[in-house]
Amino acid sequence: MCYIWYHHLVAQTIFIARHGQDEDNSHGILNGQRDTPLTDIGREQANVLAEQISKRGLSFDHILSSPLKRAYETAQIITNKINFTKPIQVLPDLIERDFGILTGKPVTDIARVCGDNVIKTDRITYFLSPKGAETFPQLIQRGRKVLSEIDQQNLVGNILLVCHGDIGQMIYAAATGKPWREVLTEFRFGNGDLIEPNSDNPHVLTQTQHNL
Repeated sequence: MCYIWYHHLVAQTIFIARHGQDEDNSHGILNGQRDTPLTDIGREQANVLAEQISKRGLSFDHILSSPLKRAYETAQIITNKINFTKPIQVLPDLIERDFGILTGKPVTDIARVCGDNVIKTDRITYFLSPKGAETFPQLIQRGRKVLSEIDQQNLVGNILLVCHGDIGQMIYAAATGKPWREVLTEFRFGNGDLIEPNSDNPHVLTQTQHNL
């Protein structure tokens, strides 16, 4: 699912989008910082996201992307659809969370490796601290660093960040000041949906049949 958020800063509106489905997503693999490309469904989802951006009359002054293929390709699809002519800026800190020993493992391994050290929602199980993985408090710190890097570059206007599930939610937490546990259970950040939330009540604008 693809989500969009906004956060108001001085002369800035920051939007956050998640990439479309990638090959690991389609096979139930925990990808983290693995660099697999979009599937055909993922490209379809990115196109739907771009269409929603166009329909809502949104334009961007800057588009920043994670260095991973699935995010950068999503950003490219958006720029082509909305005729954004500036270069996409790759921001390394937009990379997905390091999943540690769970990187490349099937989603079903979460219970075996983590036991009760998880947060369960209706559809997602978030693992908290398997060996070698970034924790959510660490990820919030990286989210704050992303926002600081944007300020340091003096970027103004509408800014789109194209990234991933866990880091995207923690950027949202950093921007709104909400506790990370609350953010994880407040809404789902998957491939294929478009969301325009405010700080109180994110709401789904579109939803494809390919929910991951």
